[in-house]
Amino acid sequence: MWNLRVLQAVRNFSRSPAQNTVVVERWWQVPLSKVGSPPRLYPRRHRVYKLVEDTLHSPKGKLELILTQTVPKLGGRGDTVFVKKSVGRNKLLPQGLAVYASPENKQMFAEELKLLRERRPEDRIQTRSGQMTVELLKRSKLKIHKMPPEDFQLNKEVVCRQFKKKLGIFLPTHALTLPFEPIKDVGDYWCEVMVNGIDRVRIPMSLVPYEDLSAKHQRQLKVERQQAAAEAASDAPVEDETDEESAAEDAAAVTTQKQTTAPPGSQKD
Repeated sequence: MWNLRVLQAVRNFSRSPAQNTVVVERWWQVPLSKVGSPPRLYPRRHRVYKLVEDTLHSPKGKLELILTQTVPKLGGRGDTVFVKKSVGRNKLLPQGLAVYASPENKQMFAEELKLLRERRPEDRIQTRSGQMTVELLKRSKLKIHKMPPEDFQLNKEVVCRQFKKKLGIFLPTHALTLPFEPIKDVGDYWCEVMVNGIDRVRIPMSLVPYEDLSAKHQRQLKVERQQAAAEAASDAPVEDETDEESAAEDAAAVTTQKQTTAPPGSQKD
């Protein structure tokens, strides 16, 4: 016979709600009934339900963690990240790469960041995002088109706007250094960018003549190139015929010269 405790445990387990639960509520509220009498339910009205929560298909929340070390594609030490629960519990937390984002941990890393900012520039440590920015700037080259106005000048504001437009990097003017200002002539130059007040990166920069990139101008250039190619093709046969005629004249001149310079004994009577 089954033990009473086992039966009670099975009964309690069977009564526990399933993990994949669907929560619904009636679309029409049941009116209050008199004391001692059951409520009156209308089948067509009070059996219509609306969905409140579906735990099976509901989006799973992410886990908020604070990184203790630099993790590729996530961030550096002190960065708050949101990852899948499986990644956080199976990789980051067991390996000591992150901790839970509790108020105590947030306060501890905030104080650590404050101390890092108060250090001398030579004692500071570049953040992970700063390192990625430095690596991107080292691989970059800025190309700026000179605008049509004759009085166009290249200054810090223009270069910062080009950084935002071409490279997608927001750059304040105080972090940018130009060789001289303003730049008016077309040519190759350089500029230096200070990242977080720690690393300085020199980037090649070139100012090129204005080029109209509109579709109308591109069609016009295409037509001009086609016309130039047609003219070159039409001039090519004429040059060939001229070359052939000059070659034939040279051959005839050589033959005549041979006949005039032949020895007297070689001629027949």
